[in-house]
Amino acid sequence: MCRSWLVFAGLSFATWVHGDETSPNQGVLGDWGGVRTRLYESGVDFQLNYFAEPGYNAQGGTANLLRIADQWTVAATFDLDKLWSWPKSIFKIVITDRNGHNLSADANLETLMQVQEVYGRGNIVRLTELSYEQVLFDGLVNIKLGRMGVGGSFDVWSCQFMNLTFCGELPGNIVATWYNWPVSQWAARVRVQLNHDMRIEGGVYQINPSYLEESNGFALFPPGTIGALVPLEFDWAPQLGSRGLPGRYRIGGWYDTAQQPDVFLAENGQPLVLSPGVPPLTRNGESGFYFNAQQQVTSVGDYNARGLSVFLNFVAADRNTATISELLNAGIFYNGPFATRPQDIAGFAIGRVHVNPRVAQGQMLQNENGGPLVPVQSSEYPIELFYDIKFTKWLSVQPLVQYVDHPGGTNVYPNVLVIGFNFALTF
Repeated sequence: MCRSWLVFAGLSFATWVHGDETSPNQGVLGDWGGVRTRLYESGVDFQLNYFAEPGYNAQGGTANLLRIADQWTVAATFDLDKLWSWPKSIFKIVITDRNGHNLSADANLETLMQVQEVYGRGNIVRLTELSYEQVLFDGLVNIKLGRMGVGGSFDVWSCQFMNLTFCGELPGNIVATWYNWPVSQWAARVRVQLNHDMRIEGGVYQINPSYLEESNGFALFPPGTIGALVPLEFDWAPQLGSRGLPGRYRIGGWYDTAQQPDVFLAENGQPLVLSPGVPPLTRNGESGFYFNAQQQVTSVGDYNARGLSVFLNFVAADRNTATISELLNAGIFYNGPFATRPQDIAGFAIGRVHVNPRVAQGQMLQNENGGPLVPVQSSEYPIELFYDIKFTKWLSVQPLVQYVDHPGGTNVYPNVLVIGFNFALTF
């Protein structure tokens, strides 16, 4: 359902901090006879990317199928300092076009998390970002305004894996009011740099389910706002040991003002399954928290570009309203596993997707009181292994294998084995 905004970062504020952006991101189409470099030097950077995820379920589901989900992304970043002498400010627009089919649904895999993360939010062309970003007070404060997803700034995480359990800003995978890429909404975010490796940030994001509708891909102000989501995060990026191995640690939480139905209780205070025809109890607001950590622990040679990193992610959603109340994953990345392939990446992850115990309690009550028998859900356990081959700066292919134990959080459905690969092309 998400494809991390990091894939298409374009012109970053790291340009002003580190000075390491010196040329446009040239791909298959090259430099356009020098035009692309001249545009970049004048403050205009264009990006065009294609990403696809073919997957085949060799085990699990009701049929063995091959399905492909993909995404086109067109983006432009404007350095307003170069263009109009507005210091340390950028304007960005991103448009996405998603297509393809959902293997999880078509093969009836019954998984809680999709096995192809890029599928989701409709096969439509969508305005994914329209934002203005400004650095103030010599880098102390960074503000961002406009149309954007919550995950572009909060609980930012890799989308290297294909299974949605391990991809992107995880609250958006289990919380109905947290919208990640490619969905955007009107928002404001403020980031304050506390010192060279610590910062704190907060934001306010519109909650409007109308943005999810396929008819509103480019709607700027559709009706239907139901509240606001307010995230807050502390971010620490240390460099540990004598080698200065990089790490990143985030802890954050959110509160939103939207009214959401309770997953267990009806308006009369009784369990929903024992109250036919009675609407769910309405909850005024919901909250949750998350933790994210990634730390490089080894390095090869004179630089830290190659080496082993470990990671851990945890999200806890509101038990009153969330069907999935917890999501946990852990694993490793190895950058440059071979001296002859320094740009390649190997990765392994294992996760736990936990169904809200209050949902399971309702299922047990239904079975005990003569209702239609349903599986009682607990936890789903996905595993994924990949090897990302960087053929060129503009082409990567990533073979992978996934295994999902207890799909749907039960032992009713056969375990799932998916073989596939990611394909990324920059133009």
